[in-house]
Amino acid sequence: MFKQLLVATDGSEHSKRSLEKTVEMVSNYKEQVTIDLLYVVGGQVSKADVLKYGDSDVASLKRKELMKDTEDYLKAEGIATKSIVLHGEPAPTIIEYANDHNYDCVIVGSRGKNQLQTMVLGSVSHKVVKYAKAPVLVVK
Repeated sequence: MFKQLLVATDGSEHSKRSLEKTVEMVSNYKEQVTIDLLYVVGGQVSKADVLKYGDSDVASLKRKELMKDTEDYLKAEGIATKSIVLHGEPAPTIIEYANDHNYDCVIVGSRGKNQLQTMVLGSVSHKVVKYAKAPVLVVK
């Protein structure tokens, strides 16, 4: 039974589906589960957010609002949760964070928002599957 889960999220449809699948997967024992939500802000996203919102403080606030909606969804489902926002390249940051903590499973969407990175460098989910120490569930 998975009790300590890490769900990587970026607000994309794939990450939303991965969260829904995670909730479905733990529905019979959700009172015993903790889901950590990890949002990794890449360099290009960080720059775009600052330009869009005017400064980095407002951009950080908007990211926390995005995470709050997801936290509220999990809390309404009766699942303990916390959010983590990190800066860096998504795949290595997710892998490092997951490997530094004791997760029973890491859940990622099969694709995120950055389609160019997927085509040029390989997908984040592929790298997480390859290098994370915990089992990884990739949700299409």
